[in-house]
Amino acid sequence: MHDFIMAEDYELWDVICDGPFVPVKVLDEFPFSKDKTSKEYTEADKKAMEKNFRAKKILVYGLGPKEYNKISTYDTAKEIWEALQTAHEGTTQVKQDKPNTGDSSMMAVEGEEIGYDSTLAWMAQ
Repeated sequence: MHDFIMAEDYELWDVICDGPFVPVKVLDEFPFSKDKTSKEYTEADKKAMEKNFRAKKILVYGLGPKEYNKISTYDTAKEIWEALQTAHEGTTQVKQDKPNTGDSSMMAVEGEEIGYDSTLAWMAQ
């Protein structure tokens, strides 16, 4: 997934990892900065903010209805990515408790079907 997103636009991966760009204006007194209103956005602000929407689109397009329902309430690509990681890899505690089998291949066990969920987890590695 990382390589696919980087191939689309390398700044999209930064948005996924660091969160979206939030335009701010500098003030002369405390609190010294404040979020801009939409009327104050420059073209550069709009272009930078668009990156979050493009990253969200890439992350969401490949999801089925079940997966989409899990992440549909999130506003940022970072939140979506973290939710997908947790859903497919588990929390840090789950990872520590899970025994390492050493087999991360995509081979299906007889009678088992490889679905989208396992493919997404494999792509995130």
